[in-house]
Amino acid sequence: MAEHTEVKRSLRTRHLSMIALGGSIGTGLFVASGATISKAGPGGAMVAYVAIGIMVYFLMTSLGEMATYIPVSGSFSTYANRFVDPAVGFALGWNYWFNWAITLAVDLSTTAIIVHYWLPTIPGWLISLFFLIVIFFINIVSVKTFAESEYWMSLIKVATVIAFIIVGGAMIFFGINGKPAVGLSNFHYKQAPFVGGIPAMLSVFVVAGFSFQGTELIGITAGETKHPEKSIPKAIKQVFWRILIFYVVAIFVIGALIPYTSPQLLGSSVKDIAISPFTLVFDKLGLVGAADIINGVILIAVLSAANSGMYAATRMLWSMGEMNFAPKVFSKTSLRGVPVISLILTGVFGLVVLLLSIVGKNFYELLVAASGLTGFIAWLGIAWSHYRFRRAFIVQKKDLGVLKYKAPLFPFGPLLAIFLGIIVILGQDINSLVSFNWFNLLISYMSIPLFIGFYLYYKIKYKTKMIKLEDIEL
Repeated sequence: MAEHTEVKRSLRTRHLSMIALGGSIGTGLFVASGATISKAGPGGAMVAYVAIGIMVYFLMTSLGEMATYIPVSGSFSTYANRFVDPAVGFALGWNYWFNWAITLAVDLSTTAIIVHYWLPTIPGWLISLFFLIVIFFINIVSVKTFAESEYWMSLIKVATVIAFIIVGGAMIFFGINGKPAVGLSNFHYKQAPFVGGIPAMLSVFVVAGFSFQGTELIGITAGETKHPEKSIPKAIKQVFWRILIFYVVAIFVIGALIPYTSPQLLGSSVKDIAISPFTLVFDKLGLVGAADIINGVILIAVLSAANSGMYAATRMLWSMGEMNFAPKVFSKTSLRGVPVISLILTGVFGLVVLLLSIVGKNFYELLVAASGLTGFIAWLGIAWSHYRFRRAFIVQKKDLGVLKYKAPLFPFGPLLAIFLGIIVILGQDINSLVSFNWFNLLISYMSIPLFIGFYLYYKIKYKTKMIKLEDIEL
C-alpha cells in the first residue's frame, strides 16, 4: 500500500485572513495591553505597537513573496534551507516546533486558570487535559476542521474588539448612559502620554512583539491553501491593517478611559480577569456580567492560540520530515492529508510539558523561558531568507516579473524587520543587560543559545556552508 506524505489544499482566503488575524488577537490585547499603558503611558504604548506593526507588515510581505513563489507548509525552515544555509533551516525548524509545542502546554494550563473563575473546585489538570483532547481531535480530522474552528473563534474575538472600540469611542467623545463624554484628559494627565522614556518604550516593544506573534502562520498554511498566489497577498493586506487598527485604536480607547496611574492596569494578568482593561471599560458602561463575558472571550482566545499552536507545530515537524531534518516517519499523512505522526508527537510533548507544570515547577519555567524568544528568531529568519532570495534573483539576472507577489520597498523592508527584530530581542530584559545579572540573562535569553546549539550540531555534522547567491536554486 502506498504511503501518503502530501497535505491537502483546502484553505480559502477567509480562512487565511482569520487564522492570521485570530493568531494575533489574544491575551496580549485582552489582558496585557493594560500593563503596557501603565509602563509607557498611552502614547508610548501606541508608538510601540505602530512600530512593531510596521515590522510585522514587512515580515508578512517578505513571507508572502516567498510563499506565493514556493507555497509549502512549514515554510520558514524550507526557505532558510534553500536561500541561506541548511544549518539555519534545521535550527529554525526545530526551534519553531519547540516553541509552539511548549506554547500549546502554556495555553492549556492557562485554560484551567480561566475556567476556575466559574468552576473553582474542578482540578486544573482535568480542565487542561479535556481541552487538549478537544484540540487534538479538531486537528486530526482534517485541515478544514482546524480552519473552520479557527475561523469562528477568531470571529468572536474580532466582534468583541469591534464592540469594545465602538462603545469606548462613544464614551470618550459623546458620553453614554447619561454620563458625560470622558474626553482626552487622560492623555495629558501627569507625565502622559509618554511615561518612562526610551527604556519603558523598549520594554513595551517586547510585549507588542509577543502580541503580534502568530501572524506568520500565513506562511505555515501556504502548502494547504487552494490558490496561494491570490489568497496569500489578499490575506496579508487585510490582516496588517486590521491588526494595526485593532491594537492601536483599542490602546487609544483604554488610555483615554483609564489613567495610566490606575493600579488596576498594573495588575492586568490572566490570573485576574476582573481587571482586564476590557472588563473595566464594559463595567464603566454598566454592562451586567461584563467580567463573565470577557472571561469567556479570553477563554476562546487562549483555545484559539492552542489550536493554532498544535497546527503550526505539526506542520513544521511534517515539513522537517520531508526535508530529512527529522525522521522520515514524520512526513507521513492520513488519507485526509493530516500529518498524524507529527500531530501525535506534538500532542504528547504538549501533555508532558503540561504535567511538568504540575509536578516540576522549576523545570517547566525553564522550558517556557527557553521558548520565549523563538518567535522573534523565526521572524529574523524570514527577513534574512527573503533578503537573500531577492538578492539571488538580482545576481542571477532572473526576471522579477515571474514573482506572483512582490514585497514592496525591497531591500528596506527586510532590513528594517531585521533591525527592529534585534532591538526587540535585546530589549527582552534590558534591566538585566544593564546590570549584567547573569542568571536573569540566562533565563531571558535562553532561546538564543538553544538556536545556536541546533545550528552548530547540523553545521558540524554535515559541514554545511552559506549558499552563494549565484548557487541558490530559484
